[in-house]
Amino acid sequence: MERDIQVVGFRIGTETFGLPIGQVREIVRVPEITSVPNSPEHVEGVINLRGKIVPVVDLRKRFKEKNITSDRKNRVVVAEVDERLVGLLVNSASEVMRIPPSEIEAPNDLFQDSSVDYVTGVAKLKGRLVILLDLVKVLKLRDNRHTPNFPESLADFEESFASKH
Repeated sequence: MERDIQVVGFRIGTETFGLPIGQVREIVRVPEITSVPNSPEHVEGVINLRGKIVPVVDLRKRFKEKNITSDRKNRVVVAEVDERLVGLLVNSASEVMRIPPSEIEAPNDLFQDSSVDYVTGVAKLKGRLVILLDLVKVLKLRDNRHTPNFPESLADFEESFASKH
């Protein structure tokens, strides 16, 4: 019998998304975010997390959410990608979810379009759908209309930031 997959759930708009629990380091209230000039629209800036400078990406903007509001429920999900920390600004973060593998649909069964290759699956859990994400691919998404100079990777963004400061 396969073990349940554990994901950290969070909301963007009305949708629930999930990241593998092993990638998530912590969830924090939204601290003061220092903006970075000339960064892509969805890069909110950087935060100081106990002495570490962490870039923050607004996933609401990344996924082109139309109604972005700031309120007390907003959270920064701090995740590790390629041995680096990144903050993900979301509407709210919920619980750790245990999802049986039998309840996950493979993305290639659902989406023919390669533009959603960052989706690793869609899970059915307690009457709702949870979109499972590949964070590396989410951060490498390209939309040349909006972010022509978006770095190839988080490392490129950090190097660009460090060279300016």
